[in-house]
Amino acid sequence: MLKSELLIIGSGLAGAISAISAADRGISVTVISKTDDVLGGNTPRAQGGIIYKNNDDPPEELKKDIMTAGAGHCWEPAVDQLCREGPGLVEELLIRRCGVRFDKNSKGEFDLTEEGGHSVPRIVHSKDQTGYAVQKKVTRLLQRHPKIDLRTGYTAIDLLTYSHHSNSSTDIYKKPTCFGAIVLDNSTGRIIPIFANRTILATGGLGQIYLHTTNPPEAQGDGIAMGWRAGARCINLQYIQFHPTTLFHESGRFLITESMRGEGARLLTHEGREFMTQFHPQGSLAPRDIVARGIHQTMLDTGQSCVYLDISHKKPAWVKRRFPGIYRVCLEKGYDITKEPIPVVPAAHYSCGGLSVNLVGRTSLNRLYAVGEVSCTGVHGANRLASSSLLEALVWGFKAGKDAADHCEDDIWFPDIDPWYNASQVIDPALIRQDWQTIKSTMWNYVGLIRTRERLHRARTILRNLQIDVERFYRNAKLDENIIGLRNGLQAAIAVVDATLEARESRGAHYLLDYETND
Repeated sequence: MLKSELLIIGSGLAGAISAISAADRGISVTVISKTDDVLGGNTPRAQGGIIYKNNDDPPEELKKDIMTAGAGHCWEPAVDQLCREGPGLVEELLIRRCGVRFDKNSKGEFDLTEEGGHSVPRIVHSKDQTGYAVQKKVTRLLQRHPKIDLRTGYTAIDLLTYSHHSNSSTDIYKKPTCFGAIVLDNSTGRIIPIFANRTILATGGLGQIYLHTTNPPEAQGDGIAMGWRAGARCINLQYIQFHPTTLFHESGRFLITESMRGEGARLLTHEGREFMTQFHPQGSLAPRDIVARGIHQTMLDTGQSCVYLDISHKKPAWVKRRFPGIYRVCLEKGYDITKEPIPVVPAAHYSCGGLSVNLVGRTSLNRLYAVGEVSCTGVHGANRLASSSLLEALVWGFKAGKDAADHCEDDIWFPDIDPWYNASQVIDPALIRQDWQTIKSTMWNYVGLIRTRERLHRARTILRNLQIDVERFYRNAKLDENIIGLRNGLQAAIAVVDATLEARESRGAHYLLDYETND
């Protein structure tokens, strides 16, 4: 058994900033990551940038853009906090303390770019690899902090709670409370409880429950599943944002940043016709849900398997300098973006919902926080504004870490728990692969970009039947990260389906085709 004043599950930007913020206040922090590479997760994959500020752009304008993109479903206090404090934290933490080098123009000023849904350029970037540049600098600080114990290769199995894990039956009458997590050491197979005064979930997204996604393999919805099982309130899970433009290639999907459209790239049919203006006045720079559905509808209308994104009208040297990562990957796949359009399609990208949190990241479960994509702050509403996720991770990561540190001595009681029993059945990898294929195909076909009630009911039946088999499989198996991930991914998928069926209206990223015909 391990003990820590603060346990953070996940080492992306939100988790890392939470750790640094808390450790700066003198408490001991343990950070675990299920990957061996601390630069795993979604943060390093964020290409476009992070919202900063434009001198001619008051916070009220940013707020307006966020609320508009969120389809009128944003929580206003959270949006106000992001707009009021976000730019200052970018400057204080990322630029000054961590030394992130965002691109500058010939005048020595930050090279601000614009993306879909933004009324003015206000986004700072580091070429087309902003997330990697940010995470690399923040991770260096995380690794060097004397109060932080960083452990890679540890997979969280479940949150420890009074009602589920205390061996005193009367603890079920206490206020629902988290006191750490039970985790697997991937390298040794040991299962270890980590007791913590406070716990922060920073596990990232759930894109891997879909057949096509921009997310890394580890984005399986672990935090949603653990929070759901522990009884934490989850909201807005029906709002899954599909990124409009990912490279359409047999090897898989690769994100093509929205910044490319912000810099003048055009969406075209296979005949070379621009089509987005028929769906929205902003054309290719409309909010993401509208662009994604516009592409989907155009593919249906033309009978084509993709549309095309063209930036070849820009000077080749500028394209290579501005988008070096995308240029390199596309060239490896057989496309020269300086000379030709590239085929693109939408893919699952970001969960706007998650564990419901307040303005400092507290969930409905006592002593448990959530930050980053696993949380739902209310900022994104029904559809996230481009380049707002890193800023949200920064703001709520900073505040959650501070609040946890300031209150970690308030709750220091830990119950006795029974030893963990680990079964011995060897896992058949073919079953894991087939079960994942069922989850991914079901979610893509029935709970994807465009939904109907019949599709959703079909998805729920398929996934709940599968859950019976997977839970039996899980109970009898000798645990490893694969069976844990499968169980979590399935639970996250079911949570999304249930939330989608319960949603009372078609809004934003939840587009219900038969909404108008419902009573």
